[in-house]
Amino acid sequence: MLRQLRALLQITHTQLIARRYFIVNGFDGALTMQGLIVGFEVSAPVDLSVVITACVGAAVALGVSGMTSAWLSEAAEKQNELRALERAMVADLGASAYGRAAHVLPVVIALVNGAAPLMISLLIITPLWLGQAGMTLLLPPLPAALVTALALIFLLGIYLGRISGTFWLWSGIRTLLIAVATAALILLIR
Repeated sequence: MLRQLRALLQITHTQLIARRYFIVNGFDGALTMQGLIVGFEVSAPVDLSVVITACVGAAVALGVSGMTSAWLSEAAEKQNELRALERAMVADLGASAYGRAAHVLPVVIALVNGAAPLMISLLIITPLWLGQAGMTLLLPPLPAALVTALALIFLLGIYLGRISGTFWLWSGIRTLLIAVATAALILLIR
């Protein structure tokens, strides 16, 4: 089954789309969590459980939104491509590999699109859970979560640098600068 899925990905070049969705929505998840954490850090003190609940709520919403929006749009696009190819070939391709890909790959893309912001968000808020559990951290929970967000954003930048063949450090710094600018904007409008 995995071999067949890999073949379908290669036939349609969907792995490139999935990789883009992972990066784009992973970045969205990281910046959203960073925004929430910065907002909570500079607002009146609230209980850590409130921060965690808000962050988990946002993470789940990002995951569901990413999954459903990708599934809806990719399913429509793949069906459109399949119908166009069927018209050009004057044949029903529903049982072909391309036909199977038109039905299976939107689900794969949806899972990637939803999982990326959810997983990255959950990683970012891990210090909050650890702090709530009473574990001793090097930093208080909110700053530790912020450092985690910045680190993951930097790693996404490094990954982008590797994909594009550019200098990994510059690419990581560029995404980090976007994160810092986002935090500065939040601080300016509060």
